[in-house]
Amino acid sequence: MSNSTRRRAYLYASVAVGAVSIASTNAYAACQGPGAPSTTQTLCTTAITIPGAPLQSFDISWVNPDRGEYYLADRANKGIDIIDTRSLTFKRTIGGFVGIVAANPTTVDNNHSGPDGVETHGRWLYAGDGNSTLKVFDLDSSASQTIATGGTTRVDEMALTTDGKLLLAANNAEDPPFGTLFRANGDHAPPSNVAIIARINLNTTPGPGQVIIPGAGQSIEQPAWDPTTKRFIVSIPFVANNPAGCNPAANPGGPNQCDGGLLFVDPTTVTSPSTTYGFFDPATNTGVLKLHSCGPNGASVGPHDHVILGCTPGNNVANTTTQVINATTKNFVNVGNITGSDEVWFNKGDNRYYLGASKMNFNVAPTVTKGSVLGVVNAGSNFLIETIPSSTNSHSVAADSKRNLIFLPEVCTLAPAANGLNANVGCDTNAIVGTSPAVTVGQAVCGGTNGCIAVYRHKVDDDDHDGDDDHDDHDHDHDHDHDH
Repeated sequence: MSNSTRRRAYLYASVAVGAVSIASTNAYAACQGPGAPSTTQTLCTTAITIPGAPLQSFDISWVNPDRGEYYLADRANKGIDIIDTRSLTFKRTIGGFVGIVAANPTTVDNNHSGPDGVETHGRWLYAGDGNSTLKVFDLDSSASQTIATGGTTRVDEMALTTDGKLLLAANNAEDPPFGTLFRANGDHAPPSNVAIIARINLNTTPGPGQVIIPGAGQSIEQPAWDPTTKRFIVSIPFVANNPAGCNPAANPGGPNQCDGGLLFVDPTTVTSPSTTYGFFDPATNTGVLKLHSCGPNGASVGPHDHVILGCTPGNNVANTTTQVINATTKNFVNVGNITGSDEVWFNKGDNRYYLGASKMNFNVAPTVTKGSVLGVVNAGSNFLIETIPSSTNSHSVAADSKRNLIFLPEVCTLAPAANGLNANVGCDTNAIVGTSPAVTVGQAVCGGTNGCIAVYRHKVDDDDHDGDDDHDDHDHDHDHDHDH
């Protein structure tokens, strides 16, 4: 593909959502509008439509670059969608999940919908469902395994060790929330032999060491595996008494004025049937480290043992930045002008972080309005490079580091009434100014109203290779979510 083709002039007006416009038309192609600006380094390449129901509700996404596959937890179609990242085509959906559960006609019940978290290692795909089960699939056959975690709500985000032999999943919607440590399949051949090792609890005992207050709507979010410290690092959106006197029970479920924390778990010291953690113990490098100015959802391990955190005003209303913390020293920096992230992803192919910032604040005088963007941060300098508008609640993002392709799911514009929901629940309302009839950002990017997987590309070097190289890559000790 020529450089001129890569940099073709997309139809857009501005990267700022409040000022964008698009030509009024009923016919449009993919990769148009403010979600596909020609001025950004990250360019819209194509949009992949998922067969079946419109993308009304989805959760976490994942890429396995060695298999050349992208995976999306698609609740609207009750399964895991698989995209071929080489040909950029839809392959199949692995079904068997509960799908969208309606709390009422205007609200999706995220706590009981599924699939939710998803991750892979080799031939094995792991996904959480809304009925508190972990499902394991052999991607090379039709075999599967289901493990109950003992809760009543979804198994959400998860992380695997580098060798794929241990998996930590967040039972984020339980009260109190807990994690589940599993023995995973690693590289072994079928059949699947996943089993629970222990439950991971947080201290609920009243006093200075109390992390979780029952009934306060607290959560456990995205785990990531850090190969340097050999710890699972887990985002805790907000914790008790951080800062002193903060009371998360004042507004159960958030947002509130409480900052979050990072749970450090040493799997070699976890005891069966359960291990309970309080606040951070530097002697063991375990427990909940209190954060400042950050209530995180996502977490992704980048270079130099740095971890980017998806701080969001959805947890702490005062959050206005994104944070990068060193997992060894615990020193941190704030990344300005980007906030509101759920899933975050480090792409070592271009040394950038990508953020699904669904609660980004746009400062438009005299008020502050909210929107969704794809955020791009330099993992070397920790500076924000750019933001690209996306559909409402586009909180999920993943990248193929071998091909430097970034995958951003965009929700539908108007879905047919289904699942006990009104017609447009969960769909895009991020309308582009000046369009008649109204066109949303996601509609312009997708080239239709059913939603899509928008594919972006950052070309590291225009002429040296096509991005489909064979350098060693076991991507990514990752990331994603609150929800959505």
